Amino acid sequence: MLLYFVYLIFILTVAMAAGGVILSAKLQKKYDHDLFSSLLYYQVFIYTFGFYGIWGQVLIRSFLPAYLSGDVLTRFYDISLLLGLPFVIFAWMMLLQFSSKISGNLRNNWFVFGFLLINILVIILLGYLTGKSVSVGPLYLVKYYFIIANFVYTGVASIQIFYSGRGSLLASTNERRKVAAGVFIILLVQSVILILFNAQTILGFLFVLSYFAGNTFLPFYITYGMELEKSSKNSATDLSFEGFCKRYEVSPRESDIIREICNGLSNKEISEKLFISLQTVKDHTHRIYIKTNVKSRAQLMNLVREIGGK
Repeated sequence: MLLYFVYLIFILTVAMAAGGVILSAKLQKKYDHDLFSSLLYYQVFIYTFGFYGIWGQVLIRSFLPAYLSGDVLTRFYDISLLLGLPFVIFAWMMLLQFSSKISGNLRNNWFVFGFLLINILVIILLGYLTGKSVSVGPLYLVKYYFIIANFVYTGVASIQIFYSGRGSLLASTNERRKVAAGVFIILLVQSVILILFNAQTILGFLFVLSYFAGNTFLPFYITYGMELEKSSKNSATDLSFEGFCKRYEVSPRESDIIREICNGLSNKEISEKLFISLQTVKDHTHRIYIKTNVKSRAQLMNLVREIGGK
């Protein structure tokens, strides 16, 4: 009975992973933005670790004991566990890249170099401790390294998503804060389960489900719960924006607001950037909707692309 339950959980996790990767790939194709390239790579790496670092250990314990002695099996288990860590490290890096891009913050190559250097050194240290056969087992070391690192990196990512930077934003402040809250709640759930886990079967299955289901949150919510603007590659700055404004008799101030709407800024962010009141932004936006005969930001963006691209 337990074996069939394991098969069921495995099939569910495969479906979740496939769904997350497919949704991320569709987002990347639809919006053609580096933001979704980072999300796609994050999905690939995080699920690779899930199958190699988590399900791989289940397979080792299930099928290899009949062929390997106890000491060899333990050593093989420890080494394979350590070899899975680079996948989750790259996943965290992609998550941080994603969070910086969706919030408008920009990172340089020094961040990537420093991030990878620190975590590679940690893996080397874990491998050294494993080879020394210290009293604390590798599973314990990797478990708490994962808990701490995941809490730090995912926590930083959620904070970045919550607060906007100076770059071009693809989502409103309210939408990003919902995403940030979801990411942080999932992080807390996974951390609590893993802290309580001590080889209990039920908690093990709960963590596997929370790991795979939790990591589908970003592509699923962005696809079905958020309204994003198109890539800046296709924004009004790349189109014949002047012709659009002439056609609909858009004033200079209204054209400024349309540009910022196309860049994904909320009304509050537009008011702060253009140094005008929030009510003034709302009034201009209302007049823009009347002039262009649209009812939403998404329709306005599509109209700018359609008319400006001609």
